[in-house]
Amino acid sequence: MKTRLENILGILFGTIFMTLVALVTVETIARKLFNVSLQGVDELGGYALAIGSTIAFSLAVFGRNHIRVDVLHQHYPDWLKALMNWLSAFSLAAFAVFLCWVAIQVLLDSVTYGSTAQTPWATPLIYPQSLWYAGLVIFGIVSSCFAAWATYLLLTGKQQELILEFQPKSAKEELKEELDDLAQRSNLDEIVKKA
Repeated sequence: MKTRLENILGILFGTIFMTLVALVTVETIARKLFNVSLQGVDELGGYALAIGSTIAFSLAVFGRNHIRVDVLHQHYPDWLKALMNWLSAFSLAAFAVFLCWVAIQVLLDSVTYGSTAQTPWATPLIYPQSLWYAGLVIFGIVSSCFAAWATYLLLTGKQQELILEFQPKSAKEELKEELDDLAQRSNLDEIVKKA
C-alpha cells in the first residue's frame, strides 16, 4: 500500500511539472517566433508549484528526506535515538495537521468572499486552492500514519525497528541511493541505444 501510494504521488508530481515544462516551452517558442503569448502560463506555474510542493511533502516523508540536523544523532544511546526519532515523526505530523487547519481557513475565506486570482484569467481561487488543500490533507494523513507507527514501535519496545525506520539518512545511505540511481540511468541509456 505504501509503495503504491508513493508511486501514485510520484507520477502525479512528475505529470504536473512535465505539463508545466511543455507549456513554458510552447510559451517561449510562441513569444520568440510569433510574438504571441498564451497568457496565464505564469499563473499555472504558481499553481503547479503550490500543489506540487504539497505532494513533495508526502514523498519526502516516504523517503525519509525531510531535513533533520543529525550531527549528534549517531552518538546518542539507542534509547535516546528511538525517542528523538519518535519526537521527529510526531512533531512533523503535528505540523502537518496544523497546516491543514490553517489552510482550510484560507479555503473557506476564498469561498466566502468569492476570491479570484488577480490575473487576466481571474481564476476562482477555490479550484487551485482545493487541489493545494487536498495535497496538504494527504501530507497530514501520511505523516500522521508514520507518527502512529512510530508511537506503536515506541510503546511496544521495538526500539531497534524505530531507530532503523525513522532515523535520518546517513551519508552512506544517500551515496548508495545516488549510485543505484546512476546505475539505473546507465541501464536505461543502454536500452535506448539498442532500440
